[in-house]
Amino acid sequence: MTATNHQFRLAARPVGAVKDSDWNRTEEAVRAPAEGEIVIQNLYLSLDPAMRGWMNDAKSYIPPVGINEVMRALGVGRVTASNNPKFAVGDHVTGLLGVQEYAYSDGKGITKVDPKLAPLPTYLGTLGMPGMTAYFGLLEAGKPQAGDTVVVSGAAGAVGSVVGQVAKIKGCRVVGIAGGADKCRYLVEELGFDAAIDYKTENVAEALKQHCPNGVNVYFDNVGGDILDAVLTRLARGARIVICGAISQYNNTTPVKGPANYLSLLVNRATMTGIVVSDYYDRAMEAAMVMGGWIASGKLKTREDIVKGLENFPKAFDMLFTGANQGKLVLQVAAE
Repeated sequence: MTATNHQFRLAARPVGAVKDSDWNRTEEAVRAPAEGEIVIQNLYLSLDPAMRGWMNDAKSYIPPVGINEVMRALGVGRVTASNNPKFAVGDHVTGLLGVQEYAYSDGKGITKVDPKLAPLPTYLGTLGMPGMTAYFGLLEAGKPQAGDTVVVSGAAGAVGSVVGQVAKIKGCRVVGIAGGADKCRYLVEELGFDAAIDYKTENVAEALKQHCPNGVNVYFDNVGGDILDAVLTRLARGARIVICGAISQYNNTTPVKGPANYLSLLVNRATMTGIVVSDYYDRAMEAAMVMGGWIASGKLKTREDIVKGLENFPKAFDMLFTGANQGKLVLQVAAE
């Protein structure tokens, strides 16, 4: 019996928040792999804020998803058919698999993973793109030194939670900015952050004065907007700002709001550097080995928020922008 591949395709370029009408739900029969191809059954898909940027027809670090193309997404799955000698049926793999039940690949950009070493969702979080972004963004662009004060926004998310923990491992004092008492409590009580600021109920600028009396040495920015502006007022001399994302701006229908307090970079001889994880893919094994060791020793904690069912993709994707998820947001497509 031929399996059916259910898919989500981009129907229109969103204006502001993504609407249900921006998606086309399609289905097609799963075909046999062509020469050199493999067929992968998706088990889990990674839901990331960057996906919103991939939907815009604008110059970026990666071409936009085309209209009527399967929505781009990282995934982890199992090879169900192979016409490629590098992959066998039953192999677990990760790569850009798309928002669908089955994916075809010639093997390029596909990496084997071992579910015995870590749970499969972890390969989409701490041992996947978010973890690699945190690891290289903080260590290569942020250059933290023991004793530094590191501030991270979006701190309870997939990237931010790893940034803060790695900074603690490196001997830094860490302040996280997140939305809601539960998330802030999680940062301090479970992840070991020194302090957390609830941007929903606190004045961020005033809280930074309290928690960063000697200034901010490293700021890892995942949100942009007003929070970036607030941190700019608290920089220490020689501070490093890492621009990872700006989720507060992704659904804007007006131009992106830039930092009004940017002259603080001049006054404090500070730097602001963008980080795109694909620049470090050739070093992915290095990060995986180091962070895998930290996970095994209990120094680095992982947390995935798993939503079940491909049909729930639109609602799950919206959770990224309402802050409803706790930890790395993952969509389970099929049972392991």
